[in-house]
Amino acid sequence: MWLPASVLCLSCLLPTLRGQDGGRASLRRSGDHSGRCQYTFTVASPEGPGCPAGDSGAETEALLSRLTLLEAQVGRLVGGGEGGPAGAGAGDAAGLGEAYARVTGERDQLRQDKEHLNRQVRDLMKRVDELSLETEALKQKPCRPSPDAARDQPGNSRRPASNPANNVPSASYQEMKAEVTEVPASFLLPDGGHNQTGCGELVAVGDPVLHRKADSITGKYGVWLQDPEPRGLPYTNKTVWRIDAVGRDVRQLFAYEDMEQFSRGFPMKVLVLPEAVESTGAALYRGSLYFQRRLSRTLIRFDLASESPAARLDLPHAGFHGQHPYSWGGYTDIDLAVDEQGLWAIYSTSKAKGAVVISKLDPGSLEVKRSWETKIRKNSVGNAFMVCGRLYTVASYTAPNTTINHVFDTATGAGRAIAVPFKNKYRYNSMVDYNHAQRKLFSWDNHHMTTYDVTLGAASPGSS
Repeated sequence: MWLPASVLCLSCLLPTLRGQDGGRASLRRSGDHSGRCQYTFTVASPEGPGCPAGDSGAETEALLSRLTLLEAQVGRLVGGGEGGPAGAGAGDAAGLGEAYARVTGERDQLRQDKEHLNRQVRDLMKRVDELSLETEALKQKPCRPSPDAARDQPGNSRRPASNPANNVPSASYQEMKAEVTEVPASFLLPDGGHNQTGCGELVAVGDPVLHRKADSITGKYGVWLQDPEPRGLPYTNKTVWRIDAVGRDVRQLFAYEDMEQFSRGFPMKVLVLPEAVESTGAALYRGSLYFQRRLSRTLIRFDLASESPAARLDLPHAGFHGQHPYSWGGYTDIDLAVDEQGLWAIYSTSKAKGAVVISKLDPGSLEVKRSWETKIRKNSVGNAFMVCGRLYTVASYTAPNTTINHVFDTATGAGRAIAVPFKNKYRYNSMVDYNHAQRKLFSWDNHHMTTYDVTLGAASPGSS
Protein backbone atom coordinates (compact mmCIF):
# COMPACT_ATOMS: atom_id res chain seq x y z
CA MET A 1 0.00 0.00 0.00
CA TRP A 2 2.81 2.39 0.88
CA LEU A 3 5.24 1.48 -1.94
CA PRO A 4 3.59 3.41 -4.76
CA ALA A 5 3.28 6.53 -2.61
CA SER A 6 6.93 6.33 -1.55
CA VAL A 7 8.16 5.89 -5.11
CA LEU A 8 6.00 8.79 -6.18
CA CYS A 9 7.42 11.02 -3.47
CA LEU A 10 10.99 10.06 -4.38
CA SER A 11 10.32 10.71 -8.04
CA CYS A 12 9.04 14.13 -7.11
CA LEU A 13 11.93 14.83 -4.78
CA LEU A 14 14.83 13.90 -7.08
CA PRO A 15 13.99 16.33 -9.94
CA THR A 16 13.67 19.04 -7.41
CA LEU A 17 17.11 18.36 -6.04
CA ARG A 18 18.54 17.97 -9.50
CA GLY A 19 16.99 21.18 -10.68
CA GLN A 20 18.05 23.18 -7.69
CA ASP A 21 21.56 22.01 -7.15
CA GLY A 22 22.45 20.96 -10.66
CA GLY A 23 23.71 17.64 -9.29
CA ARG A 24 22.42 14.10 -9.40
CA ALA A 25 20.69 12.30 -6.57
CA SER A 26 20.46 8.55 -6.13
CA LEU A 27 18.74 6.10 -3.71
CA ARG A 28 20.38 2.75 -3.01
CA ARG A 29 19.05 -0.25 -1.06
CA SER A 30 21.32 -2.87 0.42
CA GLY A 31 21.47 -5.27 3.40
CA ASP A 32 23.59 -4.51 6.41
CA HIS A 33 25.59 -7.01 8.47
CA SER A 34 22.54 -7.85 10.63
CA GLY A 35 20.36 -8.74 7.67
CA ARG A 36 18.15 -5.65 7.77
CA CYS A 37 17.35 -3.63 4.64
CA GLN A 38 19.22 -0.29 4.53
CA TYR A 39 18.41 2.64 2.21
CA THR A 40 21.15 5.18 1.20
CA PHE A 41 20.31 8.54 -0.33
CA THR A 42 23.18 10.28 -2.20
CA VAL A 43 23.29 13.77 -3.79
CA ALA A 44 26.26 14.83 -5.89
CA SER A 45 27.89 18.14 -5.03
CA PRO A 46 27.32 21.06 -7.49
CA GLU A 47 29.70 21.40 -10.37
CA GLY A 48 32.47 23.83 -9.78
CA PRO A 49 35.40 24.23 -7.53
CA GLY A 50 33.32 24.45 -4.41
CA CYS A 51 29.97 25.20 -2.90
CA PRO A 52 28.88 28.82 -2.67
CA ALA A 53 29.49 29.99 0.81
CA GLY A 54 26.47 32.23 1.11
CA ASP A 55 23.75 29.67 0.35
CA SER A 56 25.21 26.61 2.06
CA GLY A 57 23.09 27.00 5.23
CA ALA A 58 19.84 27.35 3.31
CA GLU A 59 20.65 24.42 1.10
CA THR A 60 21.55 22.30 4.10
CA GLU A 61 18.25 23.11 5.79
CA ALA A 62 16.33 22.28 2.62
CA LEU A 63 18.22 19.05 2.21
CA LEU A 64 17.58 18.06 5.84
CA SER A 65 13.87 18.78 5.39
CA ARG A 66 13.68 16.59 2.35
CA LEU A 67 15.67 13.85 4.10
CA THR A 68 13.25 13.91 7.04
CA LEU A 69 10.34 13.50 4.64
CA LEU A 70 12.10 10.65 2.88
CA GLU A 71 12.83 8.87 6.21
CA ALA A 72 9.17 9.09 7.12
CA GLN A 73 8.16 7.54 3.80
CA VAL A 74 10.74 4.76 4.20
CA GLY A 75 9.55 4.10 7.80
CA ARG A 76 6.01 3.62 6.57
CA LEU A 77 7.21 1.28 3.83
CA VAL A 78 9.24 -0.89 6.22
CA GLY A 79 7.14 -0.80 9.44
CA GLY A 80 3.64 -0.99 7.98
CA GLY A 81 2.53 2.42 9.18
CA GLU A 82 -0.44 3.08 11.37
CA GLY A 83 -2.46 0.26 9.94
CA GLY A 84 0.26 -2.40 10.49
CA PRO A 85 0.90 -4.89 13.28
CA ALA A 86 0.69 -2.31 16.08
CA GLY A 87 -2.88 -1.49 15.17
CA ALA A 88 -3.71 -5.18 14.92
CA GLY A 89 -2.25 -5.75 18.42
CA ALA A 90 -4.46 -3.06 19.88
CA GLY A 91 -7.46 -4.65 18.21
CA ASP A 92 -6.60 -8.07 19.64
CA ALA A 93 -6.28 -6.61 23.19
CA ALA A 94 -9.67 -4.97 22.91
CA GLY A 95 -11.22 -8.26 21.73
CA LEU A 96 -9.69 -10.17 24.62
CA GLY A 97 -11.01 -7.61 27.09
CA GLU A 98 -14.54 -7.98 25.71
CA ALA A 99 -14.34 -11.79 25.85
CA TYR A 100 -13.09 -11.74 29.46
CA ALA A 101 -15.88 -9.40 30.48
CA ARG A 102 -18.44 -11.66 28.81
CA VAL A 103 -17.09 -14.84 30.50
CA THR A 104 -16.99 -13.11 33.89
CA GLY A 105 -20.59 -12.04 33.50
CA GLU A 106 -21.67 -15.57 32.58
CA ARG A 107 -19.79 -16.97 35.59
CA ASP A 108 -21.53 -14.56 37.98
CA GLN A 109 -24.89 -15.43 36.47
CA LEU A 110 -24.22 -19.16 36.93
CA ARG A 111 -23.34 -18.57 40.57
CA GLN A 112 -26.60 -16.72 41.11
CA ASP A 113 -28.53 -19.52 39.40
CA LYS A 114 -26.77 -22.11 41.59
CA GLU A 115 -27.67 -20.24 44.81
CA HIS A 116 -31.26 -19.93 43.66
CA LEU A 117 -31.46 -23.67 42.92
CA ASN A 118 -29.93 -24.51 46.30
CA ARG A 119 -32.59 -22.43 48.04
CA GLN A 120 -35.29 -24.22 46.07
CA VAL A 121 -33.84 -27.62 47.03
CA ARG A 122 -33.79 -26.68 50.73
CA ASP A 123 -37.39 -25.45 50.54
CA LEU A 124 -38.47 -28.65 48.79
CA MET A 125 -36.74 -30.86 51.37
CA LYS A 126 -38.45 -28.97 54.18
CA ARG A 127 -41.80 -29.35 52.46
CA VAL A 128 -41.23 -33.09 51.95
CA ASP A 129 -40.59 -33.51 55.69
CA GLU A 130 -43.78 -31.59 56.49
CA LEU A 131 -45.81 -33.69 54.06
CA SER A 132 -44.35 -36.88 55.53
CA LEU A 133 -45.54 -35.85 58.98
CA GLU A 134 -48.99 -34.98 57.64
CA THR A 135 -49.20 -38.30 55.79
CA GLU A 136 -48.28 -40.30 58.88
CA ALA A 137 -50.86 -38.38 60.91
CA LEU A 138 -53.59 -38.92 58.32
CA LYS A 139 -52.89 -42.65 58.20
CA GLN A 140 -53.77 -42.89 61.88
CA LYS A 141 -57.16 -41.15 61.56
CA PRO A 142 -59.66 -43.94 60.85
CA CYS A 143 -62.75 -43.11 58.85
CA ARG A 144 -65.41 -43.99 61.40
CA PRO A 145 -68.74 -45.09 59.95
CA SER A 146 -71.61 -42.71 60.59
CA PRO A 147 -75.38 -43.26 60.32
CA ASP A 148 -75.42 -41.27 57.10
CA ALA A 149 -72.77 -43.52 55.59
CA ALA A 150 -74.75 -46.60 56.60
CA ARG A 151 -77.82 -45.31 54.75
CA ASP A 152 -75.68 -45.00 51.62
CA GLN A 153 -75.07 -48.76 51.50
CA PRO A 154 -76.93 -50.81 48.85
CA GLY A 155 -80.46 -51.53 49.95
CA ASN A 156 -80.63 -48.54 52.32
CA SER A 157 -82.29 -45.25 51.63
CA ARG A 158 -79.83 -42.60 50.49
CA ARG A 159 -79.59 -39.07 51.77
CA PRO A 160 -81.49 -36.50 49.78
CA ALA A 161 -79.32 -34.63 47.32
CA SER A 162 -80.29 -31.39 49.04
CA ASN A 163 -78.80 -32.44 52.38
CA PRO A 164 -76.27 -29.73 53.37
CA ALA A 165 -73.94 -32.38 54.77
CA ASN A 166 -73.17 -33.43 51.21
CA ASN A 167 -71.34 -30.13 50.75
CA VAL A 168 -69.02 -30.60 53.73
CA PRO A 169 -65.44 -31.65 52.77
CA SER A 170 -64.91 -35.28 53.77
CA ALA A 171 -61.69 -34.73 55.79
CA SER A 172 -63.16 -31.91 57.87
CA TYR A 173 -66.40 -33.82 58.36
CA GLN A 174 -64.59 -36.94 59.58
CA GLU A 175 -62.45 -34.90 61.97
CA MET A 176 -65.56 -33.24 63.39
CA LYS A 177 -67.30 -36.59 63.82
CA ALA A 178 -64.22 -37.97 65.58
CA GLU A 179 -64.38 -35.11 68.09
CA VAL A 180 -68.09 -35.24 68.93
CA THR A 181 -69.12 -38.86 68.37
CA GLU A 182 -68.80 -41.46 71.09
CA VAL A 183 -67.55 -44.67 69.52
CA PRO A 184 -69.71 -47.67 70.45
CA ALA A 185 -68.12 -50.70 72.08
CA SER A 186 -69.13 -52.85 69.12
CA PHE A 187 -66.83 -50.80 66.91
CA LEU A 188 -63.89 -51.52 69.22
CA LEU A 189 -64.71 -55.23 69.33
CA PRO A 190 -65.54 -56.15 65.73
CA ASP A 191 -64.92 -59.86 66.31
CA GLY A 192 -65.66 -59.99 70.02
CA GLY A 193 -62.13 -61.18 70.73
CA HIS A 194 -60.19 -57.91 71.22
CA ASN A 195 -60.77 -55.22 73.79
CA GLN A 196 -59.66 -51.69 74.61
CA THR A 197 -60.96 -51.58 78.18
CA GLY A 198 -59.87 -54.89 79.77
CA CYS A 199 -56.38 -56.18 80.40
CA GLY A 200 -55.75 -59.09 78.07
CA GLU A 201 -52.50 -60.26 76.54
CA LEU A 202 -50.83 -58.31 73.75
CA VAL A 203 -51.78 -59.72 70.35
CA ALA A 204 -50.78 -57.01 67.86
CA VAL A 205 -48.75 -53.81 67.48
CA GLY A 206 -49.55 -51.29 64.75
CA ASP A 207 -47.18 -49.47 62.43
CA PRO A 208 -45.10 -46.63 63.92
CA VAL A 209 -46.50 -43.11 63.61
CA LEU A 210 -43.96 -40.30 63.46
CA HIS A 211 -44.59 -37.25 65.67
CA ARG A 212 -41.25 -35.50 65.58
CA LYS A 213 -37.65 -35.85 64.42
CA ALA A 214 -34.80 -34.53 66.57
CA ASP A 215 -32.71 -31.89 64.80
CA SER A 216 -29.26 -32.49 66.34
CA ILE A 217 -26.89 -35.25 67.37
CA THR A 218 -28.07 -34.96 70.99
CA GLY A 219 -31.42 -36.33 69.83
CA LYS A 220 -30.12 -39.68 68.56
CA TYR A 221 -31.74 -41.35 71.58
CA GLY A 222 -33.77 -40.15 74.56
CA VAL A 223 -37.09 -40.30 76.39
CA TRP A 224 -40.46 -38.84 75.48
CA LEU A 225 -43.68 -39.54 77.37
CA GLN A 226 -47.15 -38.43 78.44
CA ASP A 227 -48.51 -38.96 81.94
CA PRO A 228 -51.26 -41.63 81.85
CA GLU A 229 -52.58 -40.50 85.25
CA PRO A 230 -51.74 -36.81 85.85
CA ARG A 231 -52.41 -35.18 89.19
CA GLY A 232 -53.92 -31.76 88.58
CA LEU A 233 -52.68 -28.55 87.02
CA PRO A 234 -50.54 -27.08 85.60
CA TYR A 235 -49.84 -30.28 83.65
CA THR A 236 -52.39 -32.62 82.09
CA ASN A 237 -52.50 -35.89 80.18
CA LYS A 238 -51.95 -33.84 76.99
CA THR A 239 -48.61 -32.44 78.19
CA VAL A 240 -45.66 -34.02 76.39
CA TRP A 241 -42.33 -34.49 78.16
CA ARG A 242 -38.94 -35.03 76.53
CA ILE A 243 -35.35 -35.69 77.62
CA ASP A 244 -32.42 -35.84 75.16
CA ALA A 245 -30.34 -38.56 76.79
CA VAL A 246 -27.09 -38.10 74.83
CA GLY A 247 -24.39 -36.56 77.05
CA ARG A 248 -22.69 -36.87 80.40
CA ASP A 249 -24.72 -34.31 82.32
CA VAL A 250 -28.31 -34.73 81.12
CA ARG A 251 -30.57 -32.55 83.29
CA GLN A 252 -32.99 -30.71 81.01
CA LEU A 253 -36.64 -31.82 80.95
CA PHE A 254 -38.66 -30.18 78.19
CA ALA A 255 -42.42 -29.70 78.62
CA TYR A 256 -44.78 -29.14 75.65
CA GLU A 257 -48.40 -28.04 75.97
CA ASP A 258 -49.72 -30.80 73.71
CA MET A 259 -48.76 -33.09 70.85
CA GLU A 260 -49.18 -30.34 68.25
CA GLN A 261 -46.71 -28.04 70.00
CA PHE A 262 -44.38 -30.99 70.49
CA SER A 263 -44.45 -31.76 66.77
CA ARG A 264 -43.66 -28.13 66.02
CA GLY A 265 -40.81 -28.07 68.56
CA PHE A 266 -42.14 -25.29 70.82
CA PRO A 267 -41.65 -26.17 74.52
CA MET A 268 -43.70 -24.20 77.03
CA LYS A 269 -41.18 -24.80 79.80
CA VAL A 270 -37.76 -26.31 80.51
CA LEU A 271 -37.20 -27.87 83.95
CA VAL A 272 -33.71 -28.52 85.36
CA LEU A 273 -33.41 -31.84 87.20
CA PRO A 274 -31.42 -31.99 90.47
CA GLU A 275 -29.31 -34.94 89.27
CA ALA A 276 -28.04 -36.08 85.88
CA VAL A 277 -30.14 -38.75 84.17
CA GLU A 278 -28.72 -42.17 83.24
CA SER A 279 -29.85 -43.41 79.82
CA THR A 280 -33.41 -43.83 78.49
CA GLY A 281 -35.11 -45.71 81.34
CA ALA A 282 -37.19 -42.84 82.80
CA ALA A 283 -40.96 -43.08 83.38
CA LEU A 284 -43.80 -40.62 84.01
CA TYR A 285 -46.62 -41.40 86.44
CA ARG A 286 -49.09 -39.47 88.59
CA GLY A 287 -47.40 -36.10 88.31
CA SER A 288 -43.85 -37.36 88.90
CA LEU A 289 -40.85 -38.18 86.75
CA TYR A 290 -39.01 -41.35 87.82
CA PHE A 291 -35.40 -41.74 86.69
CA GLN A 292 -32.07 -43.35 87.53
CA ARG A 293 -29.28 -41.06 88.71
CA ARG A 294 -26.18 -41.22 86.54
CA LEU A 295 -23.40 -43.62 87.58
CA SER A 296 -25.47 -45.18 90.37
CA ARG A 297 -28.36 -47.54 91.15
CA THR A 298 -30.22 -44.67 92.86
CA LEU A 299 -33.82 -44.04 91.75
CA ILE A 300 -35.29 -40.54 92.11
CA ARG A 301 -38.91 -39.39 92.08
CA PHE A 302 -39.07 -35.79 90.87
CA ASP A 303 -42.34 -33.97 91.57
CA LEU A 304 -43.26 -31.94 88.48
CA ALA A 305 -45.56 -29.46 90.25
CA SER A 306 -43.04 -28.40 92.90
CA GLU A 307 -40.05 -29.05 90.67
CA SER A 308 -38.19 -30.79 93.47
CA PRO A 309 -37.13 -34.32 94.48
CA ALA A 310 -39.84 -36.15 96.42
CA ALA A 311 -38.14 -39.50 97.09
CA ARG A 312 -34.95 -41.44 96.36
CA LEU A 313 -33.84 -45.02 96.95
CA ASP A 314 -31.05 -47.37 95.89
CA LEU A 315 -32.52 -50.31 93.98
CA PRO A 316 -31.09 -53.31 95.90
CA HIS A 317 -28.28 -55.17 94.09
CA ALA A 318 -29.19 -53.66 90.72
CA GLY A 319 -26.46 -53.50 88.10
CA PHE A 320 -25.73 -50.06 86.66
CA HIS A 321 -23.66 -48.15 84.11
CA GLY A 322 -23.13 -50.93 81.61
CA GLN A 323 -23.20 -54.03 83.82
CA HIS A 324 -26.50 -55.42 82.51
CA PRO A 325 -27.84 -53.22 79.67
CA TYR A 326 -30.11 -54.09 76.76
CA SER A 327 -28.36 -55.29 73.61
CA TRP A 328 -28.11 -51.74 72.19
CA GLY A 329 -26.09 -50.58 75.21
CA GLY A 330 -26.62 -47.01 76.32
CA TYR A 331 -26.22 -47.83 80.05
CA THR A 332 -29.80 -49.18 80.03
CA ASP A 333 -29.24 -51.29 83.14
CA ILE A 334 -32.35 -50.02 84.95
CA ASP A 335 -35.51 -49.46 82.90
CA LEU A 336 -38.51 -47.97 84.73
CA ALA A 337 -41.97 -48.75 83.35
CA VAL A 338 -45.62 -47.98 84.04
CA ASP A 339 -48.77 -49.92 83.18
CA GLU A 340 -52.32 -50.48 84.46
CA GLN A 341 -50.96 -51.97 87.69
CA GLY A 342 -48.46 -49.25 88.61
CA LEU A 343 -44.72 -48.60 88.61
CA TRP A 344 -42.10 -51.24 87.71
CA ALA A 345 -38.31 -51.61 87.45
CA ILE A 346 -36.75 -53.88 84.81
CA TYR A 347 -33.09 -54.67 85.57
CA SER A 348 -30.67 -57.46 86.57
CA THR A 349 -28.38 -58.32 89.45
CA SER A 350 -25.16 -60.23 90.02
CA LYS A 351 -27.19 -63.00 91.67
CA ALA A 352 -29.44 -63.27 88.61
CA LYS A 353 -26.32 -63.40 86.41
CA GLY A 354 -27.72 -61.11 83.74
CA ALA A 355 -31.27 -62.49 83.65
CA VAL A 356 -34.11 -59.97 83.69
CA VAL A 357 -35.48 -59.14 87.14
CA ILE A 358 -38.84 -57.39 87.53
CA SER A 359 -39.70 -55.43 90.69
CA LYS A 360 -42.99 -53.78 91.60
CA LEU A 361 -42.24 -50.37 93.21
CA ASP A 362 -44.26 -48.15 95.50
CA PRO A 363 -44.84 -44.98 93.41
CA GLY A 364 -44.55 -42.76 96.48
CA SER A 365 -41.54 -44.11 98.37
CA LEU A 366 -39.92 -46.25 95.62
CA GLU A 367 -39.77 -49.20 98.01
CA VAL A 368 -39.68 -52.63 96.36
CA LYS A 369 -42.96 -54.47 96.99
CA ARG A 370 -42.15 -57.73 95.19
CA SER A 371 -39.66 -59.09 92.67
CA TRP A 372 -39.63 -61.81 89.98
CA GLU A 373 -36.61 -63.36 88.28
CA THR A 374 -37.08 -64.49 84.67
CA LYS A 375 -35.01 -66.68 82.35
CA ILE A 376 -34.65 -63.92 79.74
CA ARG A 377 -31.07 -62.68 79.24
CA LYS A 378 -31.28 -58.91 79.44
CA ASN A 379 -28.44 -58.23 77.02
CA SER A 380 -30.05 -60.53 74.42
CA VAL A 381 -33.10 -58.30 73.84
CA GLY A 382 -33.31 -54.80 72.37
CA ASN A 383 -35.84 -53.39 74.86
CA ALA A 384 -38.74 -54.27 77.17
CA PHE A 385 -41.99 -52.82 78.52
CA MET A 386 -44.87 -53.73 80.85
CA VAL A 387 -48.55 -54.17 79.90
CA CYS A 388 -51.16 -55.37 82.40
CA GLY A 389 -48.52 -56.82 84.74
CA ARG A 390 -46.79 -58.70 81.92
CA LEU A 391 -43.24 -58.11 80.72
CA TYR A 392 -42.74 -58.03 76.93
CA THR A 393 -39.31 -57.98 75.26
CA VAL A 394 -38.37 -56.73 71.77
CA ALA A 395 -36.01 -59.10 69.96
CA SER A 396 -33.96 -56.48 68.07
CA TYR A 397 -33.48 -52.73 68.21
CA THR A 398 -32.15 -52.46 64.61
CA ALA A 399 -34.00 -54.99 62.45
CA PRO A 400 -36.72 -53.16 60.51
CA ASN A 401 -39.06 -56.15 60.88
CA THR A 402 -38.53 -57.87 64.21
CA THR A 403 -40.81 -59.38 66.86
CA ILE A 404 -41.87 -59.08 70.45
CA ASN A 405 -40.38 -62.43 71.37
CA HIS A 406 -41.02 -63.10 75.09
CA VAL A 407 -43.77 -62.53 77.62
CA PHE A 408 -43.53 -63.04 81.39
CA ASP A 409 -46.70 -62.86 83.46
CA THR A 410 -46.15 -61.69 87.05
CA ALA A 411 -49.59 -63.06 87.99
CA THR A 412 -48.52 -66.65 87.28
CA GLY A 413 -44.72 -66.31 87.48
CA ALA A 414 -44.41 -68.05 84.11
CA GLY A 415 -42.98 -66.93 80.81
CA ARG A 416 -42.92 -68.19 77.24
CA ALA A 417 -41.80 -67.30 73.74
CA ILE A 418 -44.16 -65.38 71.44
CA ALA A 419 -43.86 -63.76 68.00
CA VAL A 420 -45.80 -60.48 67.71
CA PRO A 421 -44.54 -58.46 64.69
CA PHE A 422 -42.83 -55.18 65.56
CA LYS A 423 -41.17 -52.59 63.30
CA ASN A 424 -38.03 -50.56 63.94
CA LYS A 425 -38.70 -48.24 61.02
CA TYR A 426 -35.60 -46.09 61.56
CA ARG A 427 -33.35 -48.97 62.71
CA TYR A 428 -32.09 -47.79 66.09
CA ASN A 429 -34.83 -48.09 68.69
CA SER A 430 -33.47 -47.03 72.06
CA MET A 431 -36.70 -46.60 74.06
CA VAL A 432 -40.04 -48.45 74.17
CA ASP A 433 -42.57 -47.49 76.89
CA TYR A 434 -46.27 -48.22 77.30
CA ASN A 435 -49.00 -45.65 78.01
CA HIS A 436 -52.05 -47.51 79.34
CA ALA A 437 -54.37 -44.49 79.12
CA GLN A 438 -53.82 -44.25 75.36
CA ARG A 439 -53.11 -47.93 74.73
CA LYS A 440 -49.99 -46.93 72.81
CA LEU A 441 -46.29 -47.66 72.84
CA PHE A 442 -43.98 -44.62 72.81
CA SER A 443 -40.58 -45.14 71.17
CA TRP A 444 -37.44 -43.20 70.28
CA ASP A 445 -36.06 -44.66 67.07
CA ASN A 446 -32.85 -43.05 65.75
CA HIS A 447 -33.84 -39.35 66.21
CA HIS A 448 -37.51 -40.19 65.45
CA MET A 449 -40.20 -40.04 68.15
CA THR A 450 -43.02 -42.43 67.24
CA THR A 451 -46.05 -44.19 68.72
CA TYR A 452 -47.61 -47.61 68.05
CA ASP A 453 -51.20 -48.64 68.63
CA VAL A 454 -51.51 -51.92 70.54
CA THR A 455 -54.26 -54.51 70.51
CA LEU A 456 -54.97 -56.69 73.54
CA GLY A 457 -56.76 -60.02 73.58
CA ALA A 458 -59.71 -60.94 75.70
CA ALA A 459 -59.13 -60.32 79.40
CA SER A 460 -58.72 -63.42 81.50
CA PRO A 461 -61.19 -63.89 84.39
CA GLY A 462 -60.33 -61.72 87.35
CA SER A 463 -57.98 -59.41 85.47
CA SER A 464 -58.52 -55.67 85.71
